[in-house]
Amino acid sequence: MDIRDLTADDLDAVLDLRKRAFGPIPAGHVETFRKLVHPTLAAGRYLGAFDGGRMAAAARLRPFTQWWHGRPQPMSGVAGVTVSPEDRGRGVGSLIMRAVIERAAALGDAVSALYPATTPIYRSLGYEHAGAQNLMTLPAEALRTIPPGKDVKLRRMGPDDAAEVIALLHRLHGAARASGPITYGEDIWRLWLSEEDDFLYLADDGFVVYRWDGQDIEVDGVVAGSADTARALWSLVGTSSSVAKQVKAVVAPDDPVLWLLRERSKEKTEQVRWMFRVIDLVEAVARRGYPAAVGAAVVVRVDDPLRAGNAGLWRLEFAGGSGAATRLGQADAAGGDAPVLSVNAFSALYAGIPTATLRRGGLMTGDERHDEVLDAAFAARPYMLDYF
Repeated sequence: MDIRDLTADDLDAVLDLRKRAFGPIPAGHVETFRKLVHPTLAAGRYLGAFDGGRMAAAARLRPFTQWWHGRPQPMSGVAGVTVSPEDRGRGVGSLIMRAVIERAAALGDAVSALYPATTPIYRSLGYEHAGAQNLMTLPAEALRTIPPGKDVKLRRMGPDDAAEVIALLHRLHGAARASGPITYGEDIWRLWLSEEDDFLYLADDGFVVYRWDGQDIEVDGVVAGSADTARALWSLVGTSSSVAKQVKAVVAPDDPVLWLLRERSKEKTEQVRWMFRVIDLVEAVARRGYPAAVGAAVVVRVDDPLRAGNAGLWRLEFAGGSGAATRLGQADAAGGDAPVLSVNAFSALYAGIPTATLRRGGLMTGDERHDEVLDAAFAARPYMLDYF
């Protein structure tokens, strides 16, 4: 089985593989797919596994920016992992995913995330459950009753606003100390902002993307930097309540809209889980943001069978909102009773999963004295607004 970069000449085989793996592809989606994947081909972000001349599997690494405690860093979003039906059970999926992990490292992405179709294969490769995309169903009438924000000017947005949207996300996710949300590059944003059936509105410090879904409304996301803008955008969606009965919205777990509603009792939320992996431990720790009030040093031992550079004894130091990981010798006295984490556990910890959860789940062992420091440093409520 050979693994190589895919080219435009391979896309017909990719589409055939996707059809065999996920079912028929609507004709209108084929051209969009080609436009989406074209930039990844030239960047070495689409890999295929071949048995002779036949494509047996494929996977791509989408270039995202992801925020961790308000600090952005490049992230490989693994998508389109497909294995031909006749090759399943032969280890082909693991083979191409190992290549994906190494390619992410070569491209300089210190972290990676994916939405799994199944957990075991990704967990065996070091990915662990971290966060979710939260889809909440709200009564449209409840949004209509939100008082509009004062003096908030909204305008329709389109492809030429892509750069402004990206800059806005950098500003707002940073200010909110957000953990987990991603954004696309300008070329992909231009494509999304060209969708004819979407309604897109931009304010000075926020935007909304929504559409009709049958007789209801589907909201891809509302991002707002102030209470007035949040009110203006959500109440705008609520103006459809004379026709729509429900709004299905992608929201943060503590989205301000939940505090803008006049009434809250029972809420229906669907979660689409995503998994996360640290690819380069040193760079991942350095690129993440941390609570500025945390100043401490902790020694941990990490086991990573796939990437030897992550394995070993590490001193993690936190100060002034930044962090650093320094490798220690295996015989260093500080490592005698250090907590031990698999790369899965370290990836989950990085994403804010509490040490108590990791210990009770059998993912973390060893000394517990510094668990509170680790929890404080890596505290997060990870979420994504985008599915990929």
